[in-house]
Amino acid sequence: MRDQPERERALRILVAEDDFTSRTMLQAVLRKWGLDPLAVCDGDEAWEALQRPDAPRLVVLDWNMPGIDGIEVCRRARGANTSNPPYIIMLTSKTETADIVEGLEAGANDYVSKPYRSEELRARIGVGRRVVELQSALVEAHNRLIHEATHDSLTGVLTRRAVFERLESELIRAGREGTQVGVGLCDLDHFKRVNDTYGHQVGDEVLRGFVRVVQESLRGCDVIGRYGGEEFLVVAPLPPGATHKDLFGSVCERVAARPIETRGGSIAITVSIGVARAAGPGTFDAVISAADEAVYRAKGEGRNRVAHAVPPVAARRDA
Repeated sequence: MRDQPERERALRILVAEDDFTSRTMLQAVLRKWGLDPLAVCDGDEAWEALQRPDAPRLVVLDWNMPGIDGIEVCRRARGANTSNPPYIIMLTSKTETADIVEGLEAGANDYVSKPYRSEELRARIGVGRRVVELQSALVEAHNRLIHEATHDSLTGVLTRRAVFERLESELIRAGREGTQVGVGLCDLDHFKRVNDTYGHQVGDEVLRGFVRVVQESLRGCDVIGRYGGEEFLVVAPLPPGATHKDLFGSVCERVAARPIETRGGSIAITVSIGVARAAGPGTFDAVISAADEAVYRAKGEGRNRVAHAVPPVAARRDA
């Protein structure tokens, strides 16, 4: 039978204590309690450890240490911009009320007086552990809600509002850097026939399959969002001197060459893409309109092709 559940054994805890004997004994006690201590011997090392991406969320920190002291480590930790800050327990031989208040105001969550009793320290670490786990659960729930609010539930790509926000930010950056942004409005050809012939469940599978094929052609800086129904919007930043012909031409060719496997069998689809470029801020409505006109032209010319709007949409002088 295991002494501690796997969840508790996996919890890492940062121990900052300059005295070798005290640090070694504390590490041994923490391991006995099923924790995974990361031990450092001064405030500089403690602060460095707290800045790592995988930093422990639970900290036992000595007040007096070489380098920066525990109070300064607390202040820096609380000043960091993070949604999941560490829970800090201060170890101190100071017992005056003013000292305790100073430590708490600096950012410590709790304190334990030296010499400490193991039972008290274990109880206070247990409180910290519960707070850390609750805090992590809240952050996870918050991130999940954000993802659900910004991603289409069917296809997993950005929602219309989210991809519009991304386009707006890319246009602002393009204006600042003197570059351009390409917008590709992708409209699946004859998609209504798929729904009418196979049903909407198969139609949903086709939409998801289409998104997978498109994402294979996109670069890391490109994003795709659902514009509405069977229409999708691709936002692609454009370096100076480059064009989008290879990108959107590749998307169009891949879609035509890759039938989508569904519960109704293998279904071949094609896509018409209207592409427009914008040269800076204040061009949002114009570049969307230009891409929309281009996709209608692509359909009018026979579908399964890319139509480009030229020249690039220019930024307003007052933007």
